[in-house]
Amino acid sequence: MSWYRNTVWFVKGLREYTRGGYESASKRFDPADVEVDVAGRSFLVTGANSGIGKATAKEIARRGGTVHLVCRNKERAEVAKEEIVAETGNQNIFLHIVDISNPKEIWKFAEKFQNEHKLNVLINNAGCMVNNRELTEDGLEKNFATNTLGTYIMTTALVPLLEKAADARVITVSSGGMLVQKLNVSDLQSGNGPFDGTMVYAQNKRQQVVLTEQWAKTYRNIHFSVMHPGWADTPAVRSSMPDFYERMKNSLRTEAQGADTVLWLAVSAEATKLPSGLFFQDRQPVPTHLPLAYTHSPPEDEEKLVEMLEEFSQKFKSVSPGI
Repeated sequence: MSWYRNTVWFVKGLREYTRGGYESASKRFDPADVEVDVAGRSFLVTGANSGIGKATAKEIARRGGTVHLVCRNKERAEVAKEEIVAETGNQNIFLHIVDISNPKEIWKFAEKFQNEHKLNVLINNAGCMVNNRELTEDGLEKNFATNTLGTYIMTTALVPLLEKAADARVITVSSGGMLVQKLNVSDLQSGNGPFDGTMVYAQNKRQQVVLTEQWAKTYRNIHFSVMHPGWADTPAVRSSMPDFYERMKNSLRTEAQGADTVLWLAVSAEATKLPSGLFFQDRQPVPTHLPLAYTHSPPEDEEKLVEMLEEFSQKFKSVSPGI
């Protein structure tokens, strides 16, 4: 059935995920939803030095929010911060250098952050698509470490801080590519069989959707959402998917268009009127499975994913210095 899923997904993408799809969908948007003042609210955006993360951070800054940029590369992050401050006039932009593929670093950062700051909204945007199987210094497959485990630790480590805040939200930037994948908890680090970076990434993005659904059940005082930004022209797409970029470059969304639903989920009052745990595209909830795609997983597998990630998480917490 994989050929069916891939074909249906690509046709759907040509219709909905491109710039034309955004322009069509945006006709029903209410501009007032995001014309808000968020001064006094604190936002943390991972992967904020380029692409959708930077575009989101910039729009939040324009609206007066305090923005914490969590980035891996210090030099690029400083340039992004300067750009955001210069374009928005907002001085409340703070920089934190953290490698989201390094669980010990995330734990150390989260502990320090909780002692020094408040947080209303966490935006899990950092991600990677590594096309060859690479291991981190901790022996973790790089895509899994960044997209799945990193997102899990950042979120769960900051839940206690979020639970103290008014109107707390967590938004995770996933991908429509997850629609071609069924959750697979038997090989989280993609060590069995041939390695396909695109499909590993799609599996990680399915895992993010499942995690969001599970978190929504567990943490009732926080509004969780996960979203697909569409096919956007970002540095990550250009570097990780060069063939796709060349084929689609004239139809790709801008970074701001890709970030639009992230912003809407982060700042609008309308977003939290909808149930927690949903998957969004262009400011509305959409199904997490293609018709007849057989990508549904049993509840025990979804619970197993959380259990396995919690085990990984605690292992790295216990060896983190100063925690």
